[in-house]
Amino acid sequence: MTEDQNINLIFAIGALVLVGSALFSRRIGLGEKVRSALAWVAIFAVFIVAFTYKDELLGVWYRVAGELTGTSQQTIVGSTLRIKQSADGHFWVNASVNGNPVLFLIDSGATTTAMNLKTARATGVEVDEDGFPSYVSTANGEVEVRRGRIQSLDLDLMATTDFPVIVAEEFGDTNVLGMNFLSAMQSWRVEGQEMVLEPPTEQ
Repeated sequence: MTEDQNINLIFAIGALVLVGSALFSRRIGLGEKVRSALAWVAIFAVFIVAFTYKDELLGVWYRVAGELTGTSQQTIVGSTLRIKQSADGHFWVNASVNGNPVLFLIDSGATTTAMNLKTARATGVEVDEDGFPSYVSTANGEVEVRRGRIQSLDLDLMATTDFPVIVAEEFGDTNVLGMNFLSAMQSWRVEGQEMVLEPPTEQ
C-alpha cells in the first residue's frame, strides 16, 4: 500500500476503535451493541471504498450528469495510450491543439480541461470573450475563466473534436487535461509508473 493508503487505514481503524469503545461503554444489550457495531463497520467500509475509488466514481458522476442535463458526451476515438510518469511524479502528455504542439498535465483533480490564455490564443482556440465569465477555485484562490472550444485535439494515438475548455491568464504556463477528458474514456488507470488511457472506440 502507498503511504496515503496506510494513513487512511490507520485513521479508519482508530475511528472504529473509538466508536467501539463508545458502544460497549453504554448500558445496552449485547445484541444491540453487535448490530450497532456492524452498522458502523459498514459505514466506514463504504467511506473507504468511496475514497479509494474517488476518481472512478467522479468519472461515473460526470457521465450521469451529462445524461441528465442533456450535455453531449465527448467522442474520443483511437487506441490505448500509455503515458510514463515524469520525474516530478506527474503525468504529462504532448498533444496537438488545432495542429499546434501543446504540453498538458493530466489532472484527475481538475473538473474541466484548462488552458492558459497565451497558449489558447496561439493555437487558435475559440474563446468566448463576450459572454459572462465563470469562476473556478484553484490553489491560488478563485479565478475568472472564459469558456472555449478546441476544434481538434490529438494525443498521438487518440483524437477528438470540438472539445470544451476553460481559459484564463492566471493559469500561468500550465495546461491541464481534466475529468471532462478522462470521463470520456472507456477506462483509465495507473499501473506502476504508467497511466493507461483506453478510449471508447479502439481501432
